[in-house]
Amino acid sequence: SSKKMKKERKNKKVEKKEVDQSCEIKCPVSHPTLPHTLFIRAGGSIQSGCFACGEQKQFLRDPFHYHCTTCDVDYHDRCHLRSKQITHPYHLQHPLTFTRLDEIPVNNNVVHTRSRINFDLCGWCVKNPDTWVYSCSICSFRLCLPCSEKNPLLTIHNPKNHHHPLYFLPRPLLVPCDACGLVRAWETSYTCFQCNYMVHESCMDLPRIIKLTRHPHRLFLAPYLPREVLSCSVCYKAVDTRYGQYSCHHDDCSYVLHSKCATHDTVWDGRELEWEDPEDQNEPEDVASFKKVGHDLIEYFDHEHHLRLEKYDGARDATKQCQACVFPINNVNRFYDCNQCSYSLHEECASLPRKLDHVLHKHSLVLDTSPLDDYDAMNCSACTRNSNGFRYKCLEEACVIREFHIEIRCTLIPHLFTHKSHKHPLYNFVSYGPEAMESCPICKEHVGYFRLHCIECKFVMCYRCATIPTEIHYKHDEHPLTLCYGGEGRVDDDGIYWCEVCEIKIDPEKWFYTCEKCCTTVHRLCIFGSSYYMKVGSTFDRHGFQVKTIPNNSSTRLICAICEDRCTYSVCYTLLDQYEWRDKALCSFWCMHNAMRRMSPGGDEW
Repeated sequence: SSKKMKKERKNKKVEKKEVDQSCEIKCPVSHPTLPHTLFIRAGGSIQSGCFACGEQKQFLRDPFHYHCTTCDVDYHDRCHLRSKQITHPYHLQHPLTFTRLDEIPVNNNVVHTRSRINFDLCGWCVKNPDTWVYSCSICSFRLCLPCSEKNPLLTIHNPKNHHHPLYFLPRPLLVPCDACGLVRAWETSYTCFQCNYMVHESCMDLPRIIKLTRHPHRLFLAPYLPREVLSCSVCYKAVDTRYGQYSCHHDDCSYVLHSKCATHDTVWDGRELEWEDPEDQNEPEDVASFKKVGHDLIEYFDHEHHLRLEKYDGARDATKQCQACVFPINNVNRFYDCNQCSYSLHEECASLPRKLDHVLHKHSLVLDTSPLDDYDAMNCSACTRNSNGFRYKCLEEACVIREFHIEIRCTLIPHLFTHKSHKHPLYNFVSYGPEAMESCPICKEHVGYFRLHCIECKFVMCYRCATIPTEIHYKHDEHPLTLCYGGEGRVDDDGIYWCEVCEIKIDPEKWFYTCEKCCTTVHRLCIFGSSYYMKVGSTFDRHGFQVKTIPNNSSTRLICAICEDRCTYSVCYTLLDQYEWRDKALCSFWCMHNAMRRMSPGGDEW
């Protein structure tokens, strides 16, 4: 194949380069009087780490690295070519010498041993350097290799957001940056002596006008605002109006953001609107999902037949599901129904726009109604549940979040969310850091990248729990069940809660559903199971098997072919392409998974 031929040609080039250059490249570790030869090896990745920079990462532009057989050390390409001595803008007083850490005297007698000054750290970013550093033999200043690769200009003559030249500040900036208000000593900084203006290099070219999906208006960069108590609508911390921030110029709109929060790569799409006509942005866009064609009759954009607005009829509509949110059609609200096929939509779901700007994503999202036939593609980016209803998805090819999509119920969570289980308002929060591994106090699972956050008491709630309906209809109770947050429901003489479905005790500290009139209590899991958000009758692929969802609404509950228990959930699975399993029910995702493992060679490795 062409890929194989390219790989062979690349290896031949590497072999030829080893023959041509091995005698010319010397190992930096060896003594100048007895130098060692470096040999070229294929592959840019070094498992043990580069002996110069200490990193294991692969440089994709390099198909090779260097190895010293005498010292048994490896170097990335160009790491072995570092200058022995440099003069760097971070330390203009003296030259810096490329030195191994273990060759620098431990006690250089520059300061007393009890001094707080630590000469072992990089003098700029204050981090522990790796094997090699650039060191000053006169004053013991050290510069780690990442900092040594920075070569800032000494003068910026025409800065974007300042009307005077800016001069390089040869010291870490230990005061707030005038553009972002943060103290970040490791960042290269510049100053204007005429204005006493100080700014990080990364803040000099902030965009002047931007548009975010979390706000309907354009935002403008302002160097300062009148003194006022304001909070950032991304991190929800106070905004010091003495420093740069983004604000909305619309009347009666006090929307403001920290400059770093507004331009974060998870918030801003990277488009600067300074030279774009605002009139083009304000043109109305047709995002309606339907148009009226008669009295209580609509034409939905994704359906070939007209839909009529109906009232719920228990005898006729008891088994119908909304195609958008996949929840059952009930007698609470009216719904649109097709008289020619089994297609129904809640009135609210039919009104969802075809295009949506949402706080959880920096790009506009498009309503996707196409059927999903791959189980792995059904995972919602916000709540991580699997659902094959409608979803909003990002169509930007260059989006760093691959295949971002969120189900309908998650998009209905407002920016400022009030939940009955918590006394303070909750805010949408996005974090790709270690906070994603925190546990939700309600379900005890990881909150994930998207969560609801209380800024007053640090309470967090995952999207799975936030989107659980507070009221739900249960087929064995004439009244709707309400979500209980503990301490209510049917209790026997011993003060124990019992589930009407599985007949197992209910932990009163966990959420469950109850009917106050009938004293009914049911586990959340017994209501939803693992398949509640799946359309009945839909098919999908999983590990090479074709799976179909089937209803569990007969007078006698189905028996699971794996666990051999009665199926308690409203939706079950069956395998279509396996004759011996075709008419057998699988009560949950876990039993479906175990059935596939039994029939697949190597299934134990899943």
